[in-house]
Amino acid sequence: MVLFRRFALFGLALLAVAPAAEAQQRSLHIGYVYPAGGQQGATFEAVIGGQFLAGFEEVVVSGGGVKATLLELAAPISGKELNDLRIRIDELLARKAVVRKDFTALEKFRSFKNAKDLKTDRESSDKELEELKRKYAGATWTPEDEKLLMETRKKMTSSVRKPANPAISELAIVQFTVAPDAEPGQRELRIVAASGLSNPLVFCVGRLIEFSEKVSRNIPEQKSTITKTAFAPKSRKTEPETSVTLPAIVNGQILPGEVDRYRFKATKGQRLVVAVGARQLVPYIPDAVPGWFQATLALHDAEGKELAYYDDYRFNPDPVLYYEIPAEGEYVVEIKDAIYRGREDFVYRITLGELPFVTSIFPLGGPAGKKTTLELTGWNLPVTSLALNNKTKTPGIHPVCLGDERWFSNVVPFMVDTLPECLDKEPNNQDSSAQPVALPVVVNGRMDQADDADVFCFEGRAGSEIVAEVHARRLNSPVDSVLKLTDAAGRQLAMNDDHEDQAAGLTTHHADSWLRATLPSDGKYYVHLGDMQHKGGPEYGYRLRISAPRPDFDLRAAPSSITVRSARTVPMTVYALRKDGFSGEIALALKDAPEGCSLGGGRIPANENRVRLTLTLPPIQEQELFNVSLEGRAVIDGREVCRPVVPAEDMMQAFEYRHLVPSQELKIAVSGRSPSNAVVRILGETPVRIPAGGTAAVRVRVASSKLLDRIQLELSEPPDGIAIKKVSPCDDGMELLLESNAAQVKPGLKGNLIVTASARGAGTLPKGKPQGGQRRAPLATLPAIPFEVVGP
Repeated sequence: MVLFRRFALFGLALLAVAPAAEAQQRSLHIGYVYPAGGQQGATFEAVIGGQFLAGFEEVVVSGGGVKATLLELAAPISGKELNDLRIRIDELLARKAVVRKDFTALEKFRSFKNAKDLKTDRESSDKELEELKRKYAGATWTPEDEKLLMETRKKMTSSVRKPANPAISELAIVQFTVAPDAEPGQRELRIVAASGLSNPLVFCVGRLIEFSEKVSRNIPEQKSTITKTAFAPKSRKTEPETSVTLPAIVNGQILPGEVDRYRFKATKGQRLVVAVGARQLVPYIPDAVPGWFQATLALHDAEGKELAYYDDYRFNPDPVLYYEIPAEGEYVVEIKDAIYRGREDFVYRITLGELPFVTSIFPLGGPAGKKTTLELTGWNLPVTSLALNNKTKTPGIHPVCLGDERWFSNVVPFMVDTLPECLDKEPNNQDSSAQPVALPVVVNGRMDQADDADVFCFEGRAGSEIVAEVHARRLNSPVDSVLKLTDAAGRQLAMNDDHEDQAAGLTTHHADSWLRATLPSDGKYYVHLGDMQHKGGPEYGYRLRISAPRPDFDLRAAPSSITVRSARTVPMTVYALRKDGFSGEIALALKDAPEGCSLGGGRIPANENRVRLTLTLPPIQEQELFNVSLEGRAVIDGREVCRPVVPAEDMMQAFEYRHLVPSQELKIAVSGRSPSNAVVRILGETPVRIPAGGTAAVRVRVASSKLLDRIQLELSEPPDGIAIKKVSPCDDGMELLLESNAAQVKPGLKGNLIVTASARGAGTLPKGKPQGGQRRAPLATLPAIPFEVVGP
C-alpha cells in the first residue's frame, strides 16, 4: 500500500483501488460464531472463528438491538513471531550465562539469529564466544529477567504453529449485549477489520432461556498432514451432562469424537419437541464432506434406554425429534455427528420443550390478492387453521410463523401466484378418471398415500407450448416428484424427474420437476404426477402449475459484503436465474445508494446467465458502512418487468459444489480516503465493438500518465480469445488496444471486460520466483468496459 500511496501522490489515481485485488488474496473471512445467538436482554461471551482478523474494528449485526465489544484476539503464531521469540530466548540465555560465568553453557549456546553464519572450526567458535562475553560484560541478571525468560519460553512452547483448520484459526472473543426489545429471529453478523468487511454469518435472537458450553479460546494444532478437515478420531468422548430447564435453547460445539448430553425433567403427557439448528447456522463447509455438520439426535430415559433417534428431518439434514413423554422423570437429549467427526465450526442451537412445531400446511400456497385458509398440522399448535390475507403479498415464496409475545413456531414457506387455482379431486389416479382442468391453472394437491398418482387432463391446440412445474420440495414438502405428459393415445411426449433451481441455494437435491413441450395436434392431453420414491401421506403436498411458458427471471448478486476505498471501483457478479426459457437482455441499476455511486457494465446480455460488473464510489471523506440494493429490468412479451437483485454468497460445498445462498443485506464498507480526482472514466462510446479477428482501442481518462511504464494492466477472467494487445499513454490518460481471436470468438458475443492494474516495484522476489524476479503490487480495478464482438 506504500507503493500505492506514492503513485497517488503523483496523481496516478489510475483506477480504482483494489482492496479488492489485494483482498481477494487475503480476504477477511469468518467461518462460525459460537454461541450463534442469545436471548433478549442477555449479555454473554462468544467466539468468532475466521482468518485475517487483524485490525479488528467492530461486529455488525443486522436488525438493530445487538451490541458487541471485543475482549480478545487470538491467532496462530507466525513464522516471524516464532523466529523473534527464539532470538529473544537465545539472547536471554546468553546474558544469563555470561553474568553467572557459566561458560560451559555458553559454549553450547548458538544464537538462532546468527546460527546459519557460524563456522564449525574451533577458532571461529572461540571468537563467537568472546564476542558474546564482551557484549554482556557488566550486565545483570534479576528475578524479573528469570521471569521474562520463563514467560517467553512458555509463550513459544504453547503457541499454535500449524492450526488444524487455517480458515477458522483466528479467534475474536466478543461480548454481546442483546436489548430486551430486540426483534427475535434470524440476523446476519459481519466483522469489520483493517482488511475490510467479512462475509455474513447467521446470528439468532431468541425469547427462551439459553444454555451454552463455556467459550473456548483454544486454537487446535494440526496433528498430522491429513487432519486439516473434519475427521472422526479413534476415541469417542461423551461430555459431562448439562442440566437444563424447559423450555430452552441449548448452544454447543461438536469437536472430534464428542457427544453432548443434556438432562432435563419432564412430566407424563408432555409433547416434547427437540429441533436442531446446525446446517441452518453454517449452510456449507468447503473442506468437509458432505459439506455440513450432520447432526444426530437421540432421546434417553434416566436409565439410558434409547427412546427415539433421528438423523434428519425428512430431506433436511438438521434433525427434529417429537415425542410424548410416557412417565414423569428425568430424560437426556444426546447430540453428535453421524460419524463422530467434529471441529470448531460444528456449532448448533437446540430448541427443546413443549413448543409449537408446524410439520405441514395445506394448501402450500394461494392466489395473490385473495384470502387463503390453511390447514395446520404439527405439535403443540394453538390452532389447526389459519387465515392468510394475500392482498399485499407479491408473487413468490413468503414465510409463515405462529407465535405471540412468549414463543414462536418454526417458519414454513407459503407460495403466492397470480394464476387461477384449484384443488385436486380424488379419484384421479388414471387417465380414465383424470381431473379436467382449464389452463392456465395451479393445482394444490397431495400424494395421499404410498404409490398415489394424480392425473390431470386439458384440451390443447397444435403448435402451442405448455409448461408443467411442481413446487413441493422448495415448499418443505417431502414429495420427490416425477412428471409425465402424454397424449390421448398414451404416447409420452415429455418427462422429468429433477430440475435444478439455482434460486433454492440451500437445496442439494432438486427434487421438484419441470417440463416443457410443444403440442403436436389438437386434442386432449394428460399430465401425470407421482412420487419417485412411491411415498405419500397428509404431509405430501404439492403445487402443480400447468400453463403456457411464463418467461421470467430472478437475480442474485455476490458477494454480499463488499469492501472498497472512497472514489474507487470494485468488481462484483450478478447472476440471472432464467425461467421458462426467458433469454432476453436484463438492465441493472442501483437503488437507494449514496449520490455519485455508479455501476459499470450494468447489463446482462441476452442468453447469458451472469455478468461481472463494477461498482464505483464517489469521494467519501469518512469510513462508512451502508446498504445498497439493485434491480433488474427486462422487456418480456412487450411489457417491462422489474425484479430485485437478491444479495447472496457464492458458497462451496465439500471441495467441489457451489451454491448461491441468499443474504439479507448487500453491505458496502468504505475504507480510507481518496482524492476527488481519483475516479477513472472510460472515454468514448460503449459497448466497445471489437471486430472478430481484429482490434479496437479504448481510451481511459486518468489524472496523470506518469510512471505508466511501471503499471501492468491485465484482463480479469476475460472470455477466451479476447486479450489486451498493447497499452499506450495518450493526452488524457492511456489507450488500451483490445484484440480478438477469430478462431475462439464469434460475432454477437457480448459482456464486460474487467481490467486490473498492478505495479512493478523496485524490490525483487526471492530466488526461484517467477515474473523475472520483480515484485508486483495489486493497485486497482478499472470500471467495467462493455464490449461486443462484431463482424470483421
